[in-house]
Amino acid sequence: MIKTDILIIGAGPVGLFAVFEAGLLKLKCHLIDALPQPGGQCAEIYPKKPIYDIPGFPEILAGDLVDNLMEQIKPFQPGFTLGERADTIEKQEDGSFVVTTNKGTKHHAPIVAIAGGLGSFEPRKPQLQYLSKYEDNGVTYIIRDPEVYRDKKVLIAGGGDSALDWSIFLADVAKEITLVHRRNEFRGALDSVEKVQELKNKGRINLITPAEVVSLEGNGVLEAVYVRKNNNPREDMRIEVDNFVPLFGLSPKLGPIADWGLEIEKNAIKVDNALDYQTNIPGIYAIGDVNTYPGKLKLILCGFHEATLMCQSAYQRIFPDKKYVMKYTTVGGVEGFDGSKKEAPKAVVKAIE
Repeated sequence: MIKTDILIIGAGPVGLFAVFEAGLLKLKCHLIDALPQPGGQCAEIYPKKPIYDIPGFPEILAGDLVDNLMEQIKPFQPGFTLGERADTIEKQEDGSFVVTTNKGTKHHAPIVAIAGGLGSFEPRKPQLQYLSKYEDNGVTYIIRDPEVYRDKKVLIAGGGDSALDWSIFLADVAKEITLVHRRNEFRGALDSVEKVQELKNKGRINLITPAEVVSLEGNGVLEAVYVRKNNNPREDMRIEVDNFVPLFGLSPKLGPIADWGLEIEKNAIKVDNALDYQTNIPGIYAIGDVNTYPGKLKLILCGFHEATLMCQSAYQRIFPDKKYVMKYTTVGGVEGFDGSKKEAPKAVVKAIE
């Protein structure tokens, strides 16, 4: 049985940052993730996608963010159970928990932090005839490597941040970029909308709104799509493309966690955001995109904040007789968990006896 102070379910950016914050408090962490490597969606789905809202980084690729987080937590030596899904949880007589994976690996901890992002997920697909025929033959739902689209004619459909960000990024990669959205208004960041409009004015992005893709054409491999403007068949347009990328988001599922007795609202875990992001079960927290509360924003940087407060609360639960005030973080030589001396961040704490 694997024993740790905080068992983190989900090794995405928020789960990884929680390791850092816990490490400052000398709390050991172990992470479980169904994916074969740390990083969550940032590593598995869009490692080459640029992210613009991480403090201190005007732009950083999702994969590079994961690499930086892994380097940041290295001094705290977290454990990982990868390629396994957290299936069941059992509360022990002392209030701690035993979490067992689908492969039978057992983990014991006084604190469980669910940082599972969107949970298990699959892309939302458009309702188009013969769509599956062209999957991996011109139709893709996730952009992992933008170089695949180098000098290609690419049509992206969608109105959220992913569709906007990838249209902007691929404008410097693809031979031709077309962005189609069924409304004139976009759901993404205003700055991204303005950049797309600017690129349209420069002739670097073909922007078609309101419109939607209504059919596909090709002989085994996608050759063209038909786009209908203003919901009017008379305005159908045939556009030659090499790739069609519908970016309509992901359909999230909590999976087995939904059966743990947690309070669920709209496929997300309700937490108390007034204090520490704890669920309705004391000792179980939910941080990042997996949780919900009034005013929730599904941003990585918000997840970082939630992870910080969660670790503070976890420390108090593990050590109820110790009180302290976290003042600030500095850098200096600290002792690693294995007893070795190494350079690593440390928290400056004022103890209150």
